[in-house]
Amino acid sequence: MYIRPFDPWKAKLCTCPLKYTLNVYTGCDHGCVYCYITSYIPNAFRVRTKERLLEKLERELRKFDRRYIISLSYSSDPYPTVERELGITRKVLGLFKRYDVRCLLLTKSDIFKRDIDILSELRCAVGITVTTVNERKAKLLEPNAPSPKARIKALKKSKKAGIPVYARIDPIIPFYTWEDFEKTLDALSFVSHITVSTLKLRPDSKRRMFAKFPKLMEKLWPLYEKGERIGGYYYLPQEFRLEILREAEMKIVERGITFGSCREGYRSFPSCDGSHLVPH
Repeated sequence: MYIRPFDPWKAKLCTCPLKYTLNVYTGCDHGCVYCYITSYIPNAFRVRTKERLLEKLERELRKFDRRYIISLSYSSDPYPTVERELGITRKVLGLFKRYDVRCLLLTKSDIFKRDIDILSELRCAVGITVTTVNERKAKLLEPNAPSPKARIKALKKSKKAGIPVYARIDPIIPFYTWEDFEKTLDALSFVSHITVSTLKLRPDSKRRMFAKFPKLMEKLWPLYEKGERIGGYYYLPQEFRLEILREAEMKIVERGITFGSCREGYRSFPSCDGSHLVPH
């Protein structure tokens, strides 16, 4: 099955409503240093297509319960570089339109602006992840992803077309992206909902972070050593995390934007992931 229930691992801190997920591609070429998919997808930074995806997907959609949302995507970005040429995600959206599927789209790319014509006819909400609006820092963290500026410009275009829009500021990295949080928030002040999440490390992402940001990790890693291990991830100490989340929530809510947190054991309203924006 290509359409699968979200979070098959039943993560202890996941508060997402019942929804499904579809990864159009296997792997993601954005190459984000902090990425978690390298812990379970072989050659995770190499993008591959899926055999007979559209044919099999259409069979699954015929039986799909249309009350539920399909999210694109949480393991592999639906808009890798090769999507510009292949257009597979665009064809998937065409199937969603045909079968009246509710869709939650999340990406670190600006390629989705090409598909605004289809997205504006779907029951969907479109979101981007922006870790920081500092272009230099973003390039170091997400070397192959389009710039935050390009993503934000594309999302504004989507909103202008009448599509509900949201964002993730994720991960928040103390001593690094957290310093830019207000600027990032100001650049995203036009969205309806923002989800935040602090940096959670697995052994593979920890190694990459140490290799790329040795001075930062000299300050950061001692905090993780004092923190928690939850579901295979290293978490920051709870009180330290909660202090960041409380401040993030205050700044988001005072701008008239609803707030969500992801796998933090903290509150969200009215949903953690922005799924409340998807029309019924």
